[in-house]
Amino acid sequence: MEDRVVLLLNELIKIDSSTKSGANQAIEFCSNWLKQQGLQVKEFNNEGYQSLVCEIGEGDQTVVFNGHVDVVEGEDEQFHPHIINEKMYGRGSVDMKAGVAAMIETIVQLKDQQLSTKVMLQLVPDEETGGLYGSKYLAEEGYRGEFVICGEPTNLGVAVQSKGVLQLNFKIRGEPAHGSRPWDGVNAILKATNLYEDILKLPFAEETCPPLYDKPSINLAQLKGGKVYNKVPEVCDMAIDIRYLPNQSPDDIYQQIKEITDGEVNIHICNDPVKTKSDNPYVENLCKAIKRNTQLERVNIFGQHGSSDGQFFTKYGCAAIEFGPVGADWHGRNEMVYIDSLKEYIEIMKDFIQKNVQHEVNSR
Repeated sequence: MEDRVVLLLNELIKIDSSTKSGANQAIEFCSNWLKQQGLQVKEFNNEGYQSLVCEIGEGDQTVVFNGHVDVVEGEDEQFHPHIINEKMYGRGSVDMKAGVAAMIETIVQLKDQQLSTKVMLQLVPDEETGGLYGSKYLAEEGYRGEFVICGEPTNLGVAVQSKGVLQLNFKIRGEPAHGSRPWDGVNAILKATNLYEDILKLPFAEETCPPLYDKPSINLAQLKGGKVYNKVPEVCDMAIDIRYLPNQSPDDIYQQIKEITDGEVNIHICNDPVKTKSDNPYVENLCKAIKRNTQLERVNIFGQHGSSDGQFFTKYGCAAIEFGPVGADWHGRNEMVYIDSLKEYIEIMKDFIQKNVQHEVNSR
């Protein structure tokens, strides 16, 4: 089993899935792999983006295994995986082709067993670029479950919540003047940066959400202004990426910012947070499975600062989490995953499904 999942991960890393065509190639590879293992696969094409769904088991409850095959850009050598000291290196090794490979292997090992819970494997091509054509589409088409596990890297911890995303575009205008006499004009770049500093002092920026979060994250992502040295810039374009707390309202945040903005401000993206409770029965059952199959005495339950495709399922009443193997440096030069954690992850997922999740959840 371990050799098979390592082989699958190795082959997946070789596929440069940082592009649309590459991600589609990875989906096709996974589809063929699943079919070769005797599983039925539903394939989807949404605006040229390919996804797949593979279902096993029976029952009234459905657990979704959600994984993305796309990766961020990498150097050529990062798509040539190698193993050093039981760690596999390569682009996407832990974010999240390790999770994908382990989820596939879990489905393969469970396919001939009588399960009282349905398991739905979803593989999508575009999480890194927003997830609109993969997970969002599948959720809208009714491919959902009571519990969604996104196999993002969590070092075998359970991320029960994630911040929402509010990305804003600004156009700030000043007054042009000769560069030798800046006091005769209004510098749009300085005006924009001063606005950013003021945003950091707004009430929403000081709010907390214990015990999982301190404050929202506010990132000055883009600043573009000025064309020549000898002129006070009259226009500045600014972009801010806000990761707001699960208990905050993006509409309220937008209004607070709009009230202090002398210029244009428009919403680029507004995505929901994930608000799964740590005492959710599925979460508790998963934590039990983690303890049974690892040496962990306590499972790390935490909140993610970033987002995942779980956000697209919560609006339908689904509980979503992130749970994945152990690794490091995702999106970095030395991205890697511990091979031993793949085996642990598979055993945890199998145990979680086999311990009659449906019965235990219904008995609460």
